[in-house]
Amino acid sequence: MNGILLVDKPIGWTSHDVVAKLRSKLGIRKIGHGGTLDPMATGLLILLIGKGTKISQYITNQDKTYQGKFCLGQETDSYDREGNIIATYEICVSEKEIRDYADQFLGEQFQLPPMFSAKKIKGQPLYKLARQGEIVERKPHSVNIYEFSIHEVALPYVAFTLDCSKGTYVRTLAHDFGKKLGCGAYLFQLCRTRTGNLQLNQAVSLEKLLAMSYDEIEYCLLPITDIL
Repeated sequence: MNGILLVDKPIGWTSHDVVAKLRSKLGIRKIGHGGTLDPMATGLLILLIGKGTKISQYITNQDKTYQGKFCLGQETDSYDREGNIIATYEICVSEKEIRDYADQFLGEQFQLPPMFSAKKIKGQPLYKLARQGEIVERKPHSVNIYEFSIHEVALPYVAFTLDCSKGTYVRTLAHDFGKKLGCGAYLFQLCRTRTGNLQLNQAVSLEKLLAMSYDEIEYCLLPITDIL
């Protein structure tokens, strides 16, 4: 079995959990993914099967689109709702200010990877160090925000669409956005809807995949040549 499998990842699963489950079901060791999704995130997870693993770098380098919600008025240590609340603020911003500030995040900028992330420093994922109470020096890296639009404000929640380059941490964007507004914010909800030219509406839910036979799953694969 060789190709690309588009999975609609449910909440609560790590990307590694999904890979491990499909490895077990299909009896194939050579399965990877084309970009991590946090457990609290849902949406498009690209699995690379067999010879499909050879284009891993090509897939991870693609731009991505997300939809989600920020929660204003608080900050967490992980920058998302799974972390511990470390600060609480009064929300004193208008809907117009929220929309206007979003425009300031467009274009090329530098982001500092959050401590609660899969990025590795000296071979150790940052989130493992964070869980041990360690904070290590991280270097900011360049990202590009092509679209950051606010499409609903129902305080404390702000719904958004984000179109961005590879390596963009949406949790960091939430944190930085809250700092800019002066009332704090964390990422409350996130769904990846696109990677490159691959769309979430092409994906199959994990629940359905786990109920399929080997042949049915193979039928769902996209050929490597189609992606390239």
